[in-house]
Amino acid sequence: MHAADHTAAELGLPPLALARVASAYAQAARDEAALLGLSLPLASVDELPVRDYIALLERGGAAAPDFGLRVGARMRASSFVAYGHVLLSCPRFGDAVVQTRRFEGLAHDLGRSELVIEGHEAVYLWHCPWLRELPGRQLPESVMASILAFTHWLAGRYLPVRELAFPHRAPDDVAQRRRVDEWFGLRVDYGAPVTRARFDAALLEEPIPGADPALFPLLEQRAAQLLAARQQALAKKAPREAKLVSAVRAQIAERLAQDGARVGQVAQALALSPRTLQRRLAEAGASFQ
Repeated sequence: MHAADHTAAELGLPPLALARVASAYAQAARDEAALLGLSLPLASVDELPVRDYIALLERGGAAAPDFGLRVGARMRASSFVAYGHVLLSCPRFGDAVVQTRRFEGLAHDLGRSELVIEGHEAVYLWHCPWLRELPGRQLPESVMASILAFTHWLAGRYLPVRELAFPHRAPDDVAQRRRVDEWFGLRVDYGAPVTRARFDAALLEEPIPGADPALFPLLEQRAAQLLAARQQALAKKAPREAKLVSAVRAQIAERLAQDGARVGQVAQALALSPRTLQRRLAEAGASFQ
């Protein structure tokens, strides 16, 4: 069983019934599934339900145990929708992590990223609230494979990871476990509370080769507009409690770049007292933190 992670509400994600994966992000899995001759779930022009996307990954995994790794290797900047190009304009890798946390929702509602600095080490955490209801190994492995592959492409070289751990159990097949270790370049751990990668925090200060920071304002503005439109569309479908969570998340996303995501500031923007905001978030099964 997977250890408990944050709930969807705590992560600012919509309910599973409303959670989706952008078609651009889902295309890598669809392409890889087509190579295996698997029938593909119907998708709208813009999105695929999260439930259907995870089911596709697991069907692929039944046909090819390293399906998630293959999907991750297919990801390109365009797979991450508008924020993929925002990352290309970030001067440092640390800046790219900040923008990933802001705009991850443009690509999918599969989970959310967190970065924790512990002295000279950085820990990247990827939280997924769906693994209890929809357990499987392919989703976490595909996400981490895509992040590391894209990061290595940005850097133009392999960026070393000191530790990588997944919440699912280790593969029963020894050869498959070795295959995962070889793909990520280290001995992978399993049974962790949350998907995590640990690396030297100094990597966050490294410049991104070929980045064009002059394009950042325009690309960031476009991504922010798309994210706001997505949140507005969700708000029309969501109940009152979910609407508050979405509104708070939008305020935080807007203020993160200016380090202004404080509970008092967000409460003021929503015409609430901090205490009222905290109480209503608790009623919705979420917390400001």
